[in-house]
Amino acid sequence: MTTSHPIRFVSLGPGEPDLITLKGFKALQTADCIFCPATMTRDGKSSSRALSILDTLGFSDTVQCFRLPMDKDRTQALKAYEAVYESSKTLRAEGKNIVIVAEGDAGLYSSIHYIYDKLREDGIPVEQIAGIPAFIASGAMAGMHIVSREERLIILPGLVTTKELEDYLKQQTVVVIMKLSQCVEEVHQCINSHPEYQYHYFENVGTEKEYYSCSNEELREKRFPYFSVMIIRF
Repeated sequence: MTTSHPIRFVSLGPGEPDLITLKGFKALQTADCIFCPATMTRDGKSSSRALSILDTLGFSDTVQCFRLPMDKDRTQALKAYEAVYESSKTLRAEGKNIVIVAEGDAGLYSSIHYIYDKLREDGIPVEQIAGIPAFIASGAMAGMHIVSREERLIILPGLVTTKELEDYLKQQTVVVIMKLSQCVEEVHQCINSHPEYQYHYFENVGTEKEYYSCSNEELREKRFPYFSVMIIRF
């Protein structure tokens, strides 16, 4: 018998288990099955920050991981999303309460929107539960006000040129760069050309490996890993 509950998309926050919202935690408590993404490297190894969060919160018994390759070719990732879509639809029809989790906020640069959109197009009830995105947790970690009063903010997905960064900052717009590993050279060039701006760099926020630096001397040479964020203020 089909459950009356929607399929819930729960945002886990940036990495620290305590940063999940109470509503998200309650949704996990009622779930019969929690679909959790894991990244797969080219050498076949997999890792999942989302799974680590769920383990710490005590939900490992109801988790099913789906593996996503770290590849710009999205063919295999789309196959994985399709499989989760089919499984979640089937399990819900059997009366199960289903949750699909995402790190950060499920509505901010989260690829599980593919599953959400397909379910909604099929008329299946879905619910998205908000979470704390990495850049918000980063600002709190550094004790900074990301924006104040009438200041503007733009969030970029890593695909950005140095000129675009310069233009935003000249317009007195605070810049947040997600997926920082995709624009290493562009950011280095901006730091070298404009040392007058404030560059706040974060990696692995919410984990034991979290790191913060605002040193231009260090950042102009640093290689940025996947889980990194930068906030640039004028």
